Amino acid sequence: MIDNSIFDNKTVFSFEVFPPKRSSSIETIYSTLDELSDLSPDFISVTYGAGGSENCSNTLEIAKRIKKSCNVESVVHLPCLHLSKAEAATMLQQFSENGIENILVLRGDRIEGRAPAGDFLHASDLSSFIKVTTGNSFHLSAACYPENHPESESIFSDLNNLKLKVDSGCNHLISQLFFDNHIFYRFIENCRLAGIDAPVEAGIMPVINRAQIERMVSRCGVVLPEKFKVMLDKYGDNDEAIMDAGIAYAVNQIIDLVSHGVDGIHLYTMNKPVVARKIYEAVKNIISIPKTPALAS
Repeated sequence: MIDNSIFDNKTVFSFEVFPPKRSSSIETIYSTLDELSDLSPDFISVTYGAGGSENCSNTLEIAKRIKKSCNVESVVHLPCLHLSKAEAATMLQQFSENGIENILVLRGDRIEGRAPAGDFLHASDLSSFIKVTTGNSFHLSAACYPENHPESESIFSDLNNLKLKVDSGCNHLISQLFFDNHIFYRFIENCRLAGIDAPVEAGIMPVINRAQIERMVSRCGVVLPEKFKVMLDKYGDNDEAIMDAGIAYAVNQIIDLVSHGVDGIHLYTMNKPVVARKIYEAVKNIISIPKTPALAS
């Protein structure tokens, strides 16, 4: 189980992977996991599938392999909007029986043509349910949004909802991707003012092609700094160049974040271990230095 003490004196470094498509064998991700585990991450999280449409069987199998074969802590994503309490209880039992002790609690996306189950309308509803039914059997994490959740009414309502997640049992936060570090620093300051003191990992996504960033912008509404737009305009039509530029941009983000004492870096790998390795090699000596006491803007 993840222990929050890992955030005390070091910059936590972790990865996210996702299950292969239904048309692909689960074994296609095993070499990716082996390569990522060689980089000694503090944990690897496994998504539930795009749009919440996948069942959890592949997520569970991948999480088991990460923990038992790769000897790295694994975190399972658990979106709850379309889960009933009975289904959630069954999944928690499956996690426990398979040695999975860490859960990223999510509301999840709405699935087109399918009504929510009605038992969990917010991620905090699920974290409360897990705490009531299982006590401290799981370490709970939650998502946070430096540029606000796309459906939030305001920055204040978004912070209130985030505090509900923490108060209901989530003691570790992972941020949505962002490309302007100043936005993240302002978000951290607002969190602390709101009484949210859980460690926050910065979610970093290296941009390796133009289509990827266009999907992310339309889906998440992230702000693109002018220097990022210039980079995309200049190199976006050259696959090799945009990959190099995207990796360099992510490395620069991470160096600045670590210099400011960020709690951790959560790298959205897109199942590209080569990209993850290049970034790790560029920052490994930086993240190994004891972090500064507090994040400053």
